[in-house]
Formats: sequence, C-alpha cells, structure tokens
Amino acid sequence: MEWADEAIILGTRRHGETSAIVETMTRRHGRHMGLVRGGRSRRMQPLLQPGNRVQVTWWARLDEHLGTFQIEPLELNAARLMGSACAVYGLQAIAAHLRLLPERDPHESLYETLGLLIAHLDDPQSTAELLVRFELLVLEELGFGLDLERCAATGTTEDLAYVSPKSGRAVSRAAGQPWHDRMLALPAFLRPGAGVRGSPEAIDAAFRLTGFFMHRNLYEPRGIDEPAARASFMAALARTRTPSNGEDAA
Repeated sequence: MEWADEAIILGTRRHGETSAIVETMTRRHGRHMGLVRGGRSRRMQPLLQPGNRVQVTWWARLDEHLGTFQIEPLELNAARLMGSACAVYGLQAIAAHLRLLPERDPHESLYETLGLLIAHLDDPQSTAELLVRFELLVLEELGFGLDLERCAATGTTEDLAYVSPKSGRAVSRAAGQPWHDRMLALPAFLRPGAGVRGSPEAIDAAFRLTGFFMHRNLYEPRGIDEPAARASFMAALARTRTPSNGEDAA
C-alpha cells in the first residue's frame, strides 16, 4: 500500500533511539500517523515541527499497519509561530479538536480551514475568529452542526441574536426575548453573510457557544475534558487585547 499527499504536521513522539511517530492532517487521507526513520536527527527535527506543511509519502504492507512516512518540506511555519503564545496554544487546541475525528477519515474542508488558520496564527484577532469557525466545522463534520441560517421559531433570517441550547438552531431577538436568560448569544460576526469583525465580547460569546455544544456532544459522551490548550489560548488572547468599540456580543 502506498500513497502521496499534502499534509500539515500536528505532533510527533519519539520511537526508539532514532525514529519518530509523526501525526499529520492530510488533505485526502484525514488524520494519519506514520513512522519516520531517523526522525530524531538534527536534520529532520526542524522539519517535523507542528504547523509545518509537508509532502508525505506513506507506505505499508497492509492498510491497517502504522506504515512509514517519507516527508519533504513545502512550507516551514513552525519558526514563525513559536514566538506567539496564541499561535502555540491555538495550534495545540486545533490538534486536540482534530483528534476527535476517526483516524484516516477524510475531511478535506477541515484541512483547508486548518491551512487558513495556520496562515493567520500570528494574528490573535484573526486566529480567534477562525478558531471559532473551525470548532463549528468540527461539530458539523461529526454530525452535530448548528443551524445559524434562520430563526427556528419564525423562519426569519433577520436579527438573529440567540442559539437554542436544546436544538442548536438560531433564534431571532424578538422570538427569543421571553427566554433570553436560557439562550446562548449568537455573535453578529458568526451570522451568515454578516461581514463584520468580532469584538472581544463577541469572540468570548462565540467560544462559549461552541464550547457548550462541544462539551455536550463531543467531550461528555466520550468521558473527556475540554483540551487545556483551548483555555490557554483564550487566556493568551485576553492578554493581547486593547480596549475596543467593536460590535456587541449579540
């Protein structure tokens, strides 16, 4: 069995004295692992850092085997990202989210979004907005997507302000007002076609929104906790903020 694909490195761990097991997110073969012989060498270690985009060739005698990787560089991003706490924790949170997916299950849309995220990881504001959208996409890919297109009660697409914690569907401000204290805020920048940036308050509300559904649908059923890197990213993000007159959370 053999194939070649483009990939982004998520992590590595040592194997024996000289080799490494490398975890990647590939374009067409999903999250995939492989053994890199000599992966702990001085020449290979800079290449095998999280965030680097590489070309991988995988080979194994049988499809279910771990197999070996041959790796060539395409875009070395790790050095650029290592100086930013937001970038480091953001990349760790992304990798943790991708580990919720079945190994070797293709998710090309997640791969494309991952590449976009890595391109902006040294911009905390853009990273925060993209990471929230990435979490929404992970929920969707695992069958728990939110419906933010129109109001669950009236069908309107105007003035969507809330998300029902029961159904995961958007609710307009007027329809949701009687139960606003039970609703989750829908930040304006997440509304389809909004075309606005997220204020600090809106981004915090967005992470509460995705965090609620990830905990209920992904973490709790598996008996796992939210990845520590997610909270660390938000703490690092808070340290970068300056006063803003941006949009409200809803």
